[in-house]
Amino acid sequence: MRSDARDNRERILAAAREVFAADGLDVPMREIARRAEVGPATLYRRFPTKQALITEAFTEQMYACYAVVDEGLADPDAWRGLRMVVEKLFVLHAEDRGFARAFTDTAARERGVASLAELLHRAKAGGHLRPDVTVDDLILVLVANSGLRATSATTRVAASRRFAELTLRAFATSPDPGPPRT
Repeated sequence: MRSDARDNRERILAAAREVFAADGLDVPMREIARRAEVGPATLYRRFPTKQALITEAFTEQMYACYAVVDEGLADPDAWRGLRMVVEKLFVLHAEDRGFARAFTDTAARERGVASLAELLHRAKAGGHLRPDVTVDDLILVLVANSGLRATSATTRVAASRRFAELTLRAFATSPDPGPPRT
């Protein structure tokens, strides 16, 4: 790839990440091209579909998400690991509104979902997680978390932390699953 083409690609990805984080995934491709200071044809040459752009734009965040889930799986206490995963994922998603929807909409999440299912299974086996909680329930609350609206990122993260605490209390087998880790 020529250096100007590489520069265009990086500007497109940077603009997409910025716009998706601030406004979600419904931003038109033309707006991303405008912010990247490239023509629509250049954008579509590099990313023929919006889904291709979304997938590429959120690759790093997906790996960060996988790392969080892997960290939770590595904890010998499955409930503590699950708490940490929920708390960290909620904050990641509150900080980047586009990523929350990308994570819950794309096929790239399959690895994360399989790992989350394993962590939920372990927490249930340990007796701390209600037996009726499913991965779909966790995805549902992640989607709900992405809908939090606030006047600032700091306020949105604080609300997200509170929502994570409430979610964990609802998922726990006992009424008081312990203090939040945050």
